[in-house]
Amino acid sequence: MTTQEGTEVPRVRRRPLGRALIGALAAVALIPVAAVSGASPAVAATNQFRGMNWAVLGDNFSTGPLVIQGLSQSDSNATVRAKANALYDDMAAMGVNTVRLPINTHTVGTTWWNNYRGAIDAATARGFKVILAYWEDGAASGGRITNIAAWNTMWSRVTNTYGSNTNVYFEPMNEPHGYSSADWRNVAANWLSYHYSAVPSRVLIGGTGYSQDLRDVCNDSRFSGTLFSFHHYAFFYSPMTYDAFRSHVQTRLGNCASRAVVTEFGAPMSTGLNYANASSTDNFVRHIRAVTQVMRDNRMGGTYWPALGGKPGDIGYDWYSMFAFSGSGTNLNLTVRNTSGRDRIRYGWGL
Repeated sequence: MTTQEGTEVPRVRRRPLGRALIGALAAVALIPVAAVSGASPAVAATNQFRGMNWAVLGDNFSTGPLVIQGLSQSDSNATVRAKANALYDDMAAMGVNTVRLPINTHTVGTTWWNNYRGAIDAATARGFKVILAYWEDGAASGGRITNIAAWNTMWSRVTNTYGSNTNVYFEPMNEPHGYSSADWRNVAANWLSYHYSAVPSRVLIGGTGYSQDLRDVCNDSRFSGTLFSFHHYAFFYSPMTYDAFRSHVQTRLGNCASRAVVTEFGAPMSTGLNYANASSTDNFVRHIRAVTQVMRDNRMGGTYWPALGGKPGDIGYDWYSMFAFSGSGTNLNLTVRNTSGRDRIRYGWGL
């Protein structure tokens, strides 16, 4: 993410810088692998993902259980479900039908996991898709999996539970920047072989680095049946023109835009920027307009970072967050921070 002052540094990401219809969902899940995995099909296959990230306030890199904003570790499964449904109602009003949720080895298999699952189950019960993504377990892992055995045990529990649920998708690792391209592709390919309960067409393999380049994974035949997870932020790069951003995004998608979901992209929603202004010289506005145009042109899906949660800085919330959070108990509410930002994200989804 970025600092509240606007300096381009990451959120706590350990970077060197900083209701769709159930029938339609089932049809998507049943698309033959050949249709999903073509090298460059004429029509993209991912615009069914219209989503948001729901994150921990403070971000998802943690050496403990992941308790996303609005939940409490003392919540029961029923309470989590009630809270989640209240928030999903407000997200759905924007057109959201997908939520990306974090997991780690300190969460899955614990008492909290039994309750946290209420957020997953509430989403799938209403026809939402859920992307479950693994965040490295804390600051010291540097973009690598800290404990492969624990990671595989975690994923075995998750895929055994949700492997038959066609609304649940699996992302083996968020931003595997500690690996070389070859090493990451071997790790991801081994994951696919080991976790056979995970149908490849419901797996999102992250791009290399901070998931910001799909070309190598796209060209690796071991992932011919999977989807891909792609990230793009303005702070990853030097300022660019709108056209340069648009070209940059398209280039890093390689030949796999048809199988890519932009699982993270975002910009300030708390400072009054006008994302409807095509003539803006603001780098964030140019970036969001460019990313969403590439999404729309390629009929790609995306999950904005974040709906709520993320790095709070000194203002108490992530300035990229789409929604202001309010309420108490299970009576929770989300209010859009920036209507032009909301509308531009909807445009990117094809709405």
